[in-house]
Amino acid sequence: MTGILPGAPLPRIGGPATERAVCVLAPNPSPMTLDGTNTWILSEPGSDLAVVVDPGPLHEDHLRAVVRTAEELGKRVALTLLTHGHADHAEGAARFAELTRTPVRALDPTHRLGGEGLHHGATVTTGGLELRVLGTPGHTSDSLCFHLPADGAVLTGDTVLGRGTTMVAHPDGTLGDYLDSLRRLRILAAEHGVATVLPGHGPVLADALGAVDYYLAHRASRLAQVETAVEAGHRTAADVVAHVYADVDRSLWPAAELSVRAQLRYLEDHGLI
Repeated sequence: MTGILPGAPLPRIGGPATERAVCVLAPNPSPMTLDGTNTWILSEPGSDLAVVVDPGPLHEDHLRAVVRTAEELGKRVALTLLTHGHADHAEGAARFAELTRTPVRALDPTHRLGGEGLHHGATVTTGGLELRVLGTPGHTSDSLCFHLPADGAVLTGDTVLGRGTTMVAHPDGTLGDYLDSLRRLRILAAEHGVATVLPGHGPVLADALGAVDYYLAHRASRLAQVETAVEAGHRTAADVVAHVYADVDRSLWPAAELSVRAQLRYLEDHGLI
């Protein structure tokens, strides 16, 4: 997760982000999770019902803080959604379901609790709030984004971060899928009035199209660097990481190696190495 994304981020992380979206930041900062996981409370103005996206880690104080924040907004949590099943987004979902007595909906059946599944093209409506589900595999095979059309916003989970770039979690995630997902998000931004990115980590971005274009350019650049590294004799993923990611914090090299493995597989599948 390196580089600086375009767009004007909010001056802080947490709190109101759009008319319908409020962020509660989980206390799990790390090189991989940035400032922590963004748990999103979504609700239609005037409604007493809310949807929570990504309850976050199994951290009792955080989960209770999400419930308390919703209550302070005059809302009752009626539904929980997951962008994907990684622990920093989903580990607390079962406990959160107990606290709120809500179903948990996800793409992966193993992460659902008392609710139906989610799939690309589905629409979720709660208390007048409308969310459109986008299948965006690549970071993981079960990654989803949620389009919030009334706010011109998209919740991206780990597909697009508020700062830096994300990894492709090989072998579950694949680069071909990830590039297709970025192109899907680009169409959403370019043709459907989406300007705001509400990410799973990092600050809100005000230029969705710029962010996605940055990601696409970054992936193309990294792929070219990996291809060049292989041609120069760096054959293993670890060797490629040391060569291509030399300017990246070494604590991120394990994640970078997953992405490199995905890049190598992509190049092999396309007959480029």
